Amino acid sequence: KTAVSLEETGKVQIVALDKTGTITSGQPEVTDILPAEGFSEEQLLTLAFSLEQKSEHPLAKAVLKKAEERKLHAYEISDFQALPGNGLTARLDGSLLYGGNYSFISGKATVPDSVRRQSEALAENGKTPLFFAKDQSLLGIIAVADVIKEDSPQAVRELQNMGIRVVMLTGDNQKTANAIGAQAGVDEVIAGVLPDGKESVIRALKEQGKVAMVGDGINDAPALTRADIGIAIGAGTDIAIDAADVVLMKSRLKDVPAAIRLSRATLRNIHENLFWAFFYNVVGIPLAAGVWYPIFGWKLNPMFAAAAMSFSSAFVVGNALRLRLFRPKYAKTTTALPKENIQKESNHKEEIGMKKVLKIEGMMCNHCTGRVEKALNDLEGVTAEVSLEGKSATVTLSKDVSDETLVQTVTDAGYEVVDIQ
Repeated sequence: KTAVSLEETGKVQIVALDKTGTITSGQPEVTDILPAEGFSEEQLLTLAFSLEQKSEHPLAKAVLKKAEERKLHAYEISDFQALPGNGLTARLDGSLLYGGNYSFISGKATVPDSVRRQSEALAENGKTPLFFAKDQSLLGIIAVADVIKEDSPQAVRELQNMGIRVVMLTGDNQKTANAIGAQAGVDEVIAGVLPDGKESVIRALKEQGKVAMVGDGINDAPALTRADIGIAIGAGTDIAIDAADVVLMKSRLKDVPAAIRLSRATLRNIHENLFWAFFYNVVGIPLAAGVWYPIFGWKLNPMFAAAAMSFSSAFVVGNALRLRLFRPKYAKTTTALPKENIQKESNHKEEIGMKKVLKIEGMMCNHCTGRVEKALNDLEGVTAEVSLEGKSATVTLSKDVSDETLVQTVTDAGYEVVDIQ
């Protein structure tokens, strides 16, 4: 956003990554429903649905989606309260409903050791166990998993190769956090962080070096402001984007190392310009002033001096314009489009009215699908419909358009085609 942020981004030594929506897709799904003894799956999911429908937490969306898939109906609740970093409470017909993590629910209801061990096994597999209770009775566990973004491990490796320490922050329990952290390959995992605790973690990390914080949610805003450099995911909340110094417009985590490289390239260019400007003037000014005439008999015609000064300015400007050639060096992803699916002959004729389905990775919200749909529809002879749920684009061709052109258009929009059918 500013000259200062462009300069300081290249100096970061530690990058702190929020987990949900940054390292992971932010679109969690229910993986396991484990009712306690005396309760059915439907009872557990219905009561959880009633409680979670008023929650704004990303994990709540997974419970709502699963309940809607099963066409369940929520009960009317009252006195709803969200306790940041712990859980939810509400009243249902004189009874109290609770939902949250183990430490919160274990203080409200008895959790058998067998259930606790089940939750630990789920956590070790990277799933987040959500506990639910009614009065003093445990209802059961609903496990939710948030899939890691495809480019997250690659982005982490690139940062580490640049000599930067990568830390993951999350409110999840330690075992779940460790599982996700291992998949992403981060250097350190800080788990159990309450929403208002991220800012204090960043303050502690700043004592160890210059810190960049990467996040996307409302709860990340104080940490983004506290960090030396705040980096917001473009698909994140307006508050996070407003609080950040750098915004990743295409919402790709691998743009974090790209932003750092751009900053370093800019600073290197500035240092080059300063060197040549000083060197040029150290030599030229004494020559123009006649300092060398008594010793070597050198003198400089004013017209040549003026031309030389103009050339100096042109040289510095020309060197600065080299930054227009800067391109992020993205490593190849492991799910690259198979060669046989990419059209190699640009003059190959496609059948008029032919339909194709492009499988696309990286789309996380309606803003993403809108970007891809607009890019494809801007191509002459292409009509496209993009599905977020299917992570695909259905294109109808009314003229000759090669697969290579379609792939390049989606890539330029910031996303990746992994298959064409």
